[in-house]
Amino acid sequence: MSVQGGRSLRIVIAGAGAIGCFCGGLWAAAGHSVTLLGRPRILGPIAQRGLTLTDFAGLREQLEARQLTCSDNPAVLAEADLVVVAVKSSATAEMGHLIAQYAPPDAPVFSFQNAMTNAALLGQMLPGRDLRAAMVPFNVVPAEGAEAGPPGSQQPGYHRASSGEIMIAAGRGHWGRLLSVPGLPVVETPDITGVQWGKLLINLNNALNALSGLPLMTQLQSRHWRQLMADQMAEALRVMRAAGLKPVSTTPLPVWMSPHILRLPNWAFTRIAAQMLTIDPTARSSMAQDLMQGRITEVDALQGEIQRLGLAHGVQTPICDVVIQLIRQAEMKKAGLPKLQPGQI
Repeated sequence: MSVQGGRSLRIVIAGAGAIGCFCGGLWAAAGHSVTLLGRPRILGPIAQRGLTLTDFAGLREQLEARQLTCSDNPAVLAEADLVVVAVKSSATAEMGHLIAQYAPPDAPVFSFQNAMTNAALLGQMLPGRDLRAAMVPFNVVPAEGAEAGPPGSQQPGYHRASSGEIMIAAGRGHWGRLLSVPGLPVVETPDITGVQWGKLLINLNNALNALSGLPLMTQLQSRHWRQLMADQMAEALRVMRAAGLKPVSTTPLPVWMSPHILRLPNWAFTRIAAQMLTIDPTARSSMAQDLMQGRITEVDALQGEIQRLGLAHGVQTPICDVVIQLIRQAEMKKAGLPKLQPGQI
């Protein structure tokens, strides 16, 4: 056992998809007792053959099946010292009901989800609990052989394609220190709401990346795509300013500078924004993964959030409006990635 701080935790990942399996796997590798609660389609191969975790910087962690508990039975929540919610936004209410029914009242609940509304919804459903929002800065994708394959085939795996520290709302219990393990730093912040708004600004590109059909690296190397990213971000910043919101940057660059940096010529952008290019060359956004697999996306929790906020404060959002429309069309067609050009958006 190599748990930092000397305490082994019983962690239940409520909705173990890519992010949940990756974080849960690293916690298990460090000695915590981790249960992955999710769909048999995803967890069945892990229960049989274990899990391999990799990232763009060279991380490689292989877990045997016995190191993780996999289940689709929500009763496993009853044993949790900590519940980490990692379901899609559309499943938050259902998971909230299950946590209320099964999880111990004194077990903290952390929302490792995109969107601004999930933690608030869970807080309404779970009054009196230590409920905190978190921000996960990196994206994780299934590795070759993940989620499928006959018994005895390649071990399922997940690959982290970008970098960053997980941030959670500050509170009692030193949870940042307890959850920080090799390969997975977790820090506490007194302004998780500002951090979440800052992350939403970055996540607005998830939809543009999906519409482009390009890997993130290739998209960022195109000035035309960056200009559209900048215009969309500037639109969102106008809305946030009208609403009195103060997003906190999740990158080394101040929030207000990001659109200007994105509009720079390629030679200047690659020098100034080197960290933005510190990603796996084949990585795509989670929304691109959703369209590739014929799933409904979370565009309503991203561009939709800006659209609703703009409507409430009298600020037009033409770019977000068009992006939502195009993503909805792609969802209905179920034909994969649209592969549009910037001028078509």
